[in-house]
Amino acid sequence: MLDIIWNIGLNDLVDILIVAFVIYEVILLIRGTRAVQMLVGLVVLFLIFLVSRQLDLLTLHWMLSNFLGSIILVVIILFQSDIRRALMRVGRGPFFKGSPEEQQLLREVTNAATTLAGRRIGALMALERRINLGDYLEMGTPIDARVSEELIVSIFNPASPIHDGAVVIQGGRMSAAGCFLPISRNPNLSRSFGTRHRAGIGLSEETDAAVIIVSEETGKISLAVGGQITPGLDGPALRQTLHVLFHVEEGVAPEGQLRWGWWRRTR
Repeated sequence: MLDIIWNIGLNDLVDILIVAFVIYEVILLIRGTRAVQMLVGLVVLFLIFLVSRQLDLLTLHWMLSNFLGSIILVVIILFQSDIRRALMRVGRGPFFKGSPEEQQLLREVTNAATTLAGRRIGALMALERRINLGDYLEMGTPIDARVSEELIVSIFNPASPIHDGAVVIQGGRMSAAGCFLPISRNPNLSRSFGTRHRAGIGLSEETDAAVIIVSEETGKISLAVGGQITPGLDGPALRQTLHVLFHVEEGVAPEGQLRWGWWRRTR
């Protein structure tokens, strides 16, 4: 064992660090999604395969060996959306962040939140970061539209048939509206938080999304990230915080906020 440790060179250390980083990023990518359940299922099948070999269960071993023999193809088919999303993120970050399109997106979202707050119209907007929000789109209405202040305001208009629920923004576009988010069960939350705020906090507990909540009762804007909520934000403070969260431009987060880079997670 000691001989192996002493024989580890610089190239081996770099190799180990790269593999560890890739595994870490994959875990972050699939955390909170159904991909985790599929991955657990594959691990269970592999364990059954090992047991069948030890117990000489020939038929079961033959079936699983043929299945696992094509494991690479199976993984590509099962995780094709996650692989595609990961490649897209590699292509646009971290060195490609801060594009005019991203700045425009955050500007439109901030303006929409400010407009809705001024009119005291409730709203819930989830901005995907690294963890996929695809599982939360199933109950919503597909949109696939460019993010704009006018469209967001029209969606949350009380007369709109899809004003209930959340708007989910992925990859720079509005994926769906009227989406239902998980309600936080944190007993320490203030009793003043209603269903909309608890849903925003709930999503931020399960994923790393940035969730903007506009209260229809008070007309105030809140931001939930990492299970923590910051209430009473105005337009400039919200925009500055979003810029820091998405690493669009360098800046200092408002007091009481945490700062994230592309390599950091919530604390």
